[in-house]
Amino acid sequence: MAELDRVEKSSHSLDKSITLPPDEIFRNLENAKRFAIDIGGSLTKLAYYSTVQHKVAKVRSFDNTAKEASSEKLYEISVQEEITARLHFIKFENAYIETCLDFIKDHLVNTDTKLIKATGGGAHKFKDLIEKKLGLKVDKEDEMTCLIRGCNFVLRNIPHEAFIFTKHADSEFRFQNTHPDIFPYLLVNIGSGVSIIKVESEDKFERIGGSSIGGGTFWGLGALLTKTKRFDELLQLASKGQHTNLDMLVKDIYGGSYGSLGLTGDLIASSFGKSATTDKEFSKEDIAKSLLHMISNDIGQLACLYARLHSLTRVYFGGFFIRGHPVTMHTITYSINFFTKGEVQALFLRHEGYLGAIGAFLKGAEEDNPNQYSWGENYAGSSGLMSASPDINPMQRARSGTFDMLEMDRLERKLVNLPLLEDPSSYVPDTVDLTVDPLAREYWLFCFEDALDGVVKRAVASQPDLPEAVERAEKFRQKYRHKLQTLRQQPFAYGSLTVRSLLDTREHCLNEFNFPDPYSKIKQRENDAALRCYQKAVAALDALGWEEKQFALVRGVLAGNVFDWGAKAVSDVLETDRDFGFEEAKQKLEERPWLVDSYNQWLQRLKGPPHKCAVFFVDNSGMDIILGVMPFVRELLLRGTEVVLASNSSPALNDVTNGELQILTETIAAMDPIIQAGLKEDRLVLVQTGSSSPCLDLGRLDKELTIVVRERRADLVVIEGMGRAVHTNYFARLSCESLKMAVIKNPWLAERLGGKLFSVVFKYELPTPPPPAAPPMKEEEEEEAVFSP
Repeated sequence: MAELDRVEKSSHSLDKSITLPPDEIFRNLENAKRFAIDIGGSLTKLAYYSTVQHKVAKVRSFDNTAKEASSEKLYEISVQEEITARLHFIKFENAYIETCLDFIKDHLVNTDTKLIKATGGGAHKFKDLIEKKLGLKVDKEDEMTCLIRGCNFVLRNIPHEAFIFTKHADSEFRFQNTHPDIFPYLLVNIGSGVSIIKVESEDKFERIGGSSIGGGTFWGLGALLTKTKRFDELLQLASKGQHTNLDMLVKDIYGGSYGSLGLTGDLIASSFGKSATTDKEFSKEDIAKSLLHMISNDIGQLACLYARLHSLTRVYFGGFFIRGHPVTMHTITYSINFFTKGEVQALFLRHEGYLGAIGAFLKGAEEDNPNQYSWGENYAGSSGLMSASPDINPMQRARSGTFDMLEMDRLERKLVNLPLLEDPSSYVPDTVDLTVDPLAREYWLFCFEDALDGVVKRAVASQPDLPEAVERAEKFRQKYRHKLQTLRQQPFAYGSLTVRSLLDTREHCLNEFNFPDPYSKIKQRENDAALRCYQKAVAALDALGWEEKQFALVRGVLAGNVFDWGAKAVSDVLETDRDFGFEEAKQKLEERPWLVDSYNQWLQRLKGPPHKCAVFFVDNSGMDIILGVMPFVRELLLRGTEVVLASNSSPALNDVTNGELQILTETIAAMDPIIQAGLKEDRLVLVQTGSSSPCLDLGRLDKELTIVVRERRADLVVIEGMGRAVHTNYFARLSCESLKMAVIKNPWLAERLGGKLFSVVFKYELPTPPPPAAPPMKEEEEEEAVFSP
């Protein structure tokens, strides 16, 4: 405790080696409601639930929907305070536990909890200290139960939680998408020893095996052989070593490969085999590397045997031994691939260090059941996965002496996958993975940094009556720029790096500094202007012949989609030319044939019977939704098709939100009997997506929307906009007809796709036909099949 004695207890300041300020580490501590703690041999993981007060943008109608649109504003957007729930998980070295408990004690003011859930080997050791410092009763929970509960929770709630590690690949981290059904799987937890658990459901799991040869073996033998006492230093030695100096390979015995047994020449035949026959000193690095290979291969083979015995293909590895170290993950992956010939996947977890703490927290929160909600990682408050490899980023070696954080926000809506996905388990929302495309990554990181000044300017302008908005906007700029710099060095920090994740991180940072809707004034102005043109636009469409009208409707959707303040090429035009309108946008559009052009197939389909129900995922406010989407929707209604308009639950860029769309649709209905009849007869319904992103993840949609889709037997999905139909879902396969429409408003992306600025994507797709049924067997063939071995 000598180190702790040096801490100035009177000020309760954190140790100087901790690089993050306390108010960022223990955020919202004054509103903490429940606690859980997982104390291992060297690391403590603290979990707590808090309520967060933040600003949200609310739409309120002026109740003039019966009037025609006039110069009077249709609605107002007010910023209100709202309280939501957040989970905090913090990881730090045990050496700081007393200092941290002191800090928590001094700042814990509103909690009514009387106990703290605890798990891990150190829960008993530090029980008295915790109870004395916090005045909370320690309630110990079973370590294995907590581990499984935590694992299930992160696999269900955090996209890109699990990853495959492939050394020397373009991207060493290949992240897996969230599967609708995570069971069954094998969890191999490598602490001091190894526990192997088969998990079959939320509450059904069994420890089916284990080994005494684990992380403690590596640490203990490593300390004896190298005189190196610290675990991380041993791994650092191993990363620089050459195991072939000690290990006897197949080629050392046979002079090459052993073909008849399928053994390659560079396969380890005997760990440390050369040390008995070679009269020389071996380096600490080589010893550590050979030891790491020996233990990892042993664990890998053991995991393979259990996986095959129980017919499991997914094996998750976690525990103190892993800790994100590339050398460890590589040796285990190599072992798994070798022993199963690629039939079993070795998977690692971004937040495996938090599993026990998460599970312990869930045990203490059963009265309001966190599993009944969906949760999302808060990119603004989470540290992200960092490389622990000394040769990749030396600065990260000191990371175990700093605080690592994970924050998750409760989403008030349960999110599930769209039932019309052809194969939910293989659905990938994002079109390009920037972690494997360095040119695209560098461009988009530059693009988002270059756009920061404009975002800051609009954030301040959205709150003209709040003088401190300038200071908050500057803090937003600093935080988001820091996130971009982190992602430039560690593109895998939050899973696969995509345009969507960059946009979502920006939205999270804006919300962090209470800018819930920076584009509110712009949206309001553009909605008012577009409404004044609606009746004239519809009358012009109705005057056209049928084929002319269908093309004009599509061209109108595309022209409306030009009005996107998230695209710099467009926002520059809209800011400098206030006369730029709907007709000018039409002139910007690429002439046919378009970059992607399925219009002829769509027109032919329209000559057939009407669709039963179309689900339309809309994009921007203003010209887009009012002059582009609504006339298109009107035509579908005229054909006898029900329409579900799906819009964002919360603001993102200038996208229309469900609250705004309700008011806009009612206003249009007062001017248009077809829209009015659609609403009155329940053939036009408005549903929120559960999203607050400019992009679209069809694997995480509001459950209420999916119920509507099922009940109405939707047979057409329309996805509009560059974010929803190009950055995401371009390759999404659906079990019904789909229509993806977008205008490319980024010159770099247009060039990469083989087009130019304002190129058009119009992609009409039919579902993949089912494979042909096998022809019925003749009677003699059936008999032969029955008796065939």
